[in-house]
Amino acid sequence: MPIVKRQKTTYPGVFFIEGVSSATGKTERIYYIRYRKNGKIIEEKAGCQIEDDMTPSRASRKRALRIKGDELSNTERRQAEKKAKEAISNKQTISKLWEKYLEQNPALKGALTDKNRFENHIKPTLGEKEPGELLPLDVDRLRLKLSKNKKPGTVRNVLELLRRIISFGEKKRLCEAAKFKIEMPAVNNLKTEDLSPDQLSSLLKTIEKDTHAQAGNMMLLTLYTGMRRGEMFRLQWKDIDFERGFINLINPKGGKDQRIPLNEPTRKLLKSIEKKSSYVFPGRKGKQRTDIHRAVNEIRDAAGLPRDFRALHGLRHVYASMMASSGQVDLFTLQRLLTHKSPLMTQRYAHLRDEALKRGADTAGQLIQNFLQDSKSERKDSEALNQ
Repeated sequence: MPIVKRQKTTYPGVFFIEGVSSATGKTERIYYIRYRKNGKIIEEKAGCQIEDDMTPSRASRKRALRIKGDELSNTERRQAEKKAKEAISNKQTISKLWEKYLEQNPALKGALTDKNRFENHIKPTLGEKEPGELLPLDVDRLRLKLSKNKKPGTVRNVLELLRRIISFGEKKRLCEAAKFKIEMPAVNNLKTEDLSPDQLSSLLKTIEKDTHAQAGNMMLLTLYTGMRRGEMFRLQWKDIDFERGFINLINPKGGKDQRIPLNEPTRKLLKSIEKKSSYVFPGRKGKQRTDIHRAVNEIRDAAGLPRDFRALHGLRHVYASMMASSGQVDLFTLQRLLTHKSPLMTQRYAHLRDEALKRGADTAGQLIQNFLQDSKSERKDSEALNQ
């Protein structure tokens, strides 16, 4: 390899060699600078004559800046860039925390819905930020953006998911804690659905005529037991204790496994279902079902029920409403039947229970009044006979 001759310039510590530009392929001067820093001699490239528009004067200014420490040497710059890349790769962004959260929670309830919320709302604006970098303004912007065309419940669910991801990262010590608390917007959209006797009668007749193998049975099971959709999707034959008369609910919404009584209509319904899988209501290839909204909505529409009536969850409300308004089920028992973790959720049916109590009180009052009237009539008849 031929020796490249160094050529001095009029500027101290600046020299050049003749080389070929990688950009133009032409011969040009390549300037270098030489200086001492921290007792060490440093010699490095300053730039090319054409490619970098470098001159001896500019190379000399670079040399002066690097001697003062106002500019990093090439080696220091490369090391800084390497550290920056490593920092970026090690950066625990909200997107990375979400991926790890899913890895450690493979059986996450509502995973598909949460994935959609993350991909559509959180990732585009906050996905590349670390929790410690978040500002209240970032969350406010997300909330305001969602509020333009989303329901209050959806806004709350998205923010709750964001807070859950950050909390996961903090607990696992994967990231710096957020510097502020993400406040949840107040939502007053609790909806207690009910059906009139005529609507319920129409629904039962429609279910009887429907040919779908599972939709009608799932609607009946909800009406008989108040079970949630996800609980029915996860229900396996091994979870049904026909002998003792209980259904075991595995991993329900409340978290802790529960069991509910197996009443006679439910027993007959389950006995009528053909076992084709370990699941009572299997999906494709006998695996766990994940959706049935189209089939149950078709039954709802054929029965003439309101379009906003939720075909399965609405029947859970119907079940609870019938129990509460019967006057024969107290709220604590109803809470246990609905597997509510907190009595606050069951309180929405308290007014129905109160109405049943009022009817009972009115009945008692009427009975007493009838008794008094009968007694008064008897006294009058007795007095008439004695005269």
